Amino acid sequence: MASAPQAQALPMFYKDLVPLNSKEHAKWKVKGLDDASFMQEQHAIPITVDEFPNAARNYPIVFSVGDNSVPLILMGLNEGVNTFMGEDGRFNQPAYVPAYVRRYPFMLAKLRPDADELSLCFDPTTGAIGDYKEGDPLFDKDQPSEKTKSILEFCESFEQAGQRTAQFVEELKKLDLLMDGEVAIQQTGVEQPFVYRGFQMVNEEKLRELRGDELRKINQNGMLPLIYAHLFSLQIMREVFAKQVEAGKMPQVTEAPAV
Repeated sequence: MASAPQAQALPMFYKDLVPLNSKEHAKWKVKGLDDASFMQEQHAIPITVDEFPNAARNYPIVFSVGDNSVPLILMGLNEGVNTFMGEDGRFNQPAYVPAYVRRYPFMLAKLRPDADELSLCFDPTTGAIGDYKEGDPLFDKDQPSEKTKSILEFCESFEQAGQRTAQFVEELKKLDLLMDGEVAIQQTGVEQPFVYRGFQMVNEEKLRELRGDELRKINQNGMLPLIYAHLFSLQIMREVFAKQVEAGKMPQVTEAPAV
């Protein structure tokens, strides 16, 4: 029997993590979740660079602060506020669904901190997996079913996209293009603007001042379109702010999103 992943901080959404195996889960099936209530109070969701073109149509894309910065979409500008989700746990408008969300409740994880190999694990607290009569079987006798193989393939693709994303962010740092972000939004009838900080964004001035060889490099390796997708998407922050106002989910004081 495969051992459980070593105790560590679990990623967003995940309440527990168990390795999938044919002995314990031979008769288990997976079915679609009725809703996405697990993300209802999340205002910032990680995305990969592969998703920038699609995500930038619906959401502001920013970068988290700290040493291990990652790209995030903002579904709300304040912690606990998701303007894209209804009270029923469903999207209240057509919008791109990030791969991080589509991957849940599965993910690849190390069973031991010193291990190199990643194993397919799942969150057992979800209602999507269990010993159900209906759904897609996870195993065909003692072998992974076609459904499990497709889940594994998706998770592997997600990990590979994550590596490309880490390389993208590292290159931004090498070029010194990331800076602390700040957006001030004035609400009608309110004297003080709402000032949002706590995220990073690309410095447009430094981008314009890049040397020719540096600019040519990020154009040839595909970084430049991704950078502009990020920059253009920042305009959507005001749309998200307006949705919060409409929904009556504004903070009483100026507040920064905790991303």
